Amino acid sequence: MAWENPSNEVIRNILDEAKTIAVVGLSDNPERTSYQVSEAMQKAGYKIIPVNPKVDEVLGEKAYARLSDIEEKIDIINVFRRSEFLPEIAKEALKTDCKVFWAQQGVVNEEAYHLLKENGFTVIMDLCIKVAHAVIK
Repeated sequence: MAWENPSNEVIRNILDEAKTIAVVGLSDNPERTSYQVSEAMQKAGYKIIPVNPKVDEVLGEKAYARLSDIEEKIDIINVFRRSEFLPEIAKEALKTDCKVFWAQQGVVNEEAYHLLKENGFTVIMDLCIKVAHAVIK
């Protein structure tokens, strides 16, 4: 079975209920899409938790090397990494209490999708969270 995103209503509910977004691959470079999208989501009221082993802090928030290093509750895992890295990130996501995995526009991996779905995740792929927030919410 191919991957499929949830309905706009489900996505709207996720965005309405979420408070904290862990952003895997968040760059500290303001020119990068990950920074710009995360900054917009932060300005919209979400707490952003950077996940990037190469930085100490992004957008005023402490960065973590791995998802499993984060001790607070995560509502959405938002991924800014290439598609081939999604299975590894999905396995890391399974070690958290989060149940929403969101891969940014252009990022899709069926292996990761099936692994996450089998473990009770809501999976959204190939969709920009900032665009979804603006259009769907």
